[in-house]
Amino acid sequence: MGRPNKSRITREGATLAALAIIDAEGLESLSLELVARRLGVKAPSLYHHFRDKAELLAEVARFVLMDLGEAGDDGDWEEAMVRLCIATRRTLLKHPNAAPLLLQFFPRHIMLRGYDRWVASCPYPAETHMTLLEGTEKLTYASALFAAAAQARGMPAMPEVDAERLPHLARAMAANPHGPEALFEQVIRRYLAGFRATGR
Repeated sequence: MGRPNKSRITREGATLAALAIIDAEGLESLSLELVARRLGVKAPSLYHHFRDKAELLAEVARFVLMDLGEAGDDGDWEEAMVRLCIATRRTLLKHPNAAPLLLQFFPRHIMLRGYDRWVASCPYPAETHMTLLEGTEKLTYASALFAAAAQARGMPAMPEVDAERLPHLARAMAANPHGPEALFEQVIRRYLAGFRATGR
């Protein structure tokens, strides 16, 4: 039998195969051999598209983020930013096993045009723009990564607490009316409200 036809493999196809394995079996289970087997080829064929496993993982991270849809722009910058943060968090939580890749292979270069668009329409002074970007981005990714880690391990994001040992935390948890996503939304809204209140 002849050598496998390289045309049977595409960069996107290999990325999708890797993501499917990560989704089903976890990040630690991924190997080039498993990806090749899923594609029906030999592992060396993948090196025509990726230098090594790290490059494939970086492409998976990029692919996960590229699934993010448009937040929409109705003229209200703050509401659009809230929607974008929620949509980004949801996107990462579609693939909780792959979410840690964003820490190692964050594809910031594909985000730059989006950053430029958001600061162009931002109603606050230019000296606040990087603070806004830094805060909303880090709050969003931290929330998503903590939630993804819990989801991947089948654990609650916040464990139950003993009200006798930790009465203040137990009271705060009992009084919280929000589910995980709604609580995250409140965090983002309160962060942005600080800029709205001061105008800077």
